[in-house]
Amino acid sequence: MTDLSKSLRFLLENKATLTLPEIVDQKASSDGTVKWLIKLHDRNCIETVYIPETDRGTLCVSSQVGCGLNCTFCATARQGYNRNLDTSEIISQVILANRALSTDPELNSNSIFRFQEKPVTNIVMMGMGEPLLNLENVIKAMHLMMDDYAFGLSKRRITLSTAGHVPGIDALAERCRVSLAVSLHAPNDDLRSKLVPLNRKYPIKALLNSCHRYCNFGNRIRVTFEYVMLKGINDDIKHARELSGLLQDVACKVNLIPFNSYSGIPYERSTSDQIERFSEELRRRNIFVITRKTRGDDIEAACGQLAGDFADRTKRSQRISKQQIALS
Repeated sequence: MTDLSKSLRFLLENKATLTLPEIVDQKASSDGTVKWLIKLHDRNCIETVYIPETDRGTLCVSSQVGCGLNCTFCATARQGYNRNLDTSEIISQVILANRALSTDPELNSNSIFRFQEKPVTNIVMMGMGEPLLNLENVIKAMHLMMDDYAFGLSKRRITLSTAGHVPGIDALAERCRVSLAVSLHAPNDDLRSKLVPLNRKYPIKALLNSCHRYCNFGNRIRVTFEYVMLKGINDDIKHARELSGLLQDVACKVNLIPFNSYSGIPYERSTSDQIERFSEELRRRNIFVITRKTRGDDIEAACGQLAGDFADRTKRSQRISKQQIALS
């Protein structure tokens, strides 16, 4: 590109690359969900999932290689934590998904969403990792997702899901007000601390206060509280009543998630009847609630099932220990 100055060409040569990560495996579910295993430059692999609906195509994007938060029901947590993804690795997932879906006629024909040039219309930072522990790179990537010269998505079409990192929620409110989802999963601190160890540092009261601040910072928005339904653990009617009391003053909706099992985990999915009773109890107490339809569980692409593949397993235990100390 001789129309650029030599100094700029030198800078670009040392700072920029046009190389994308590599898709090493692709699995398509019977319901149209697609999961990609993506190999990064250091041989670590992450997973990205595309979920088509009749009116939209949602991409579930990873922010870390693994996760160090150790939520007891999550497959990613059992893999441990390796490192943060950089901005290019986050945004590359969107590029690769759009390319694959636009060029593979089989994926296009099997999709219930009739997309044209841009199959990805919505993004959820809900893949591998805790996005707020990689805040700088995630925010840069989300700004690219919203930029008119990049993907041009509305901030309402981008959702960040967090296990409840309170300082990160406050920072997000000031810098990038996308839709917010919080993995709650329990109506009290004792139970939540067992399921989501991060709760020991940021208990429910502090978490809800940060959600209030997020909702009231500028234009009001509604927070989504994710609640995985675990048989005999958090699905009793008393839990529903406790949860409804907890959320009475929060602008929110509750998303009930049937647990998606995988090998070596002690939990079971709540029965459909119990999930419906739980849901009805919340509705009766004026809580807006939906039950998420399980998608992609036949290819282990459902919520909580993403695991990836790590090249460097020798130092992960040291990283996990440091992460746990930082959170304690």
